[in-house]
Amino acid sequence: MPTYQYKCLACGHKFEMFQKMNDQPIKHCPECKGEVKRLLGAGAGPIFKGSGFYHTDYKNAKTESKSSKSKPSSSKD
Repeated sequence: MPTYQYKCLACGHKFEMFQKMNDQPIKHCPECKGEVKRLLGAGAGPIFKGSGFYHTDYKNAKTESKSSKSKPSSSKD
């Protein structure tokens, strides 16, 4: 359930309301009972769960791949 931000047009009070997406917007300020306007929010960022989303997850793989490459061997003819 998203959190919506509101601002009262009468007193300027800003507040957040945790609502279902299909709930009707709040119409009255809880402070002064004036008319409110729902603000546009940026929303929540994506939530990455599981392995492979952090730079530390690949750190060992990169160092291992560099060390596992074959180095040119000096040959004595």
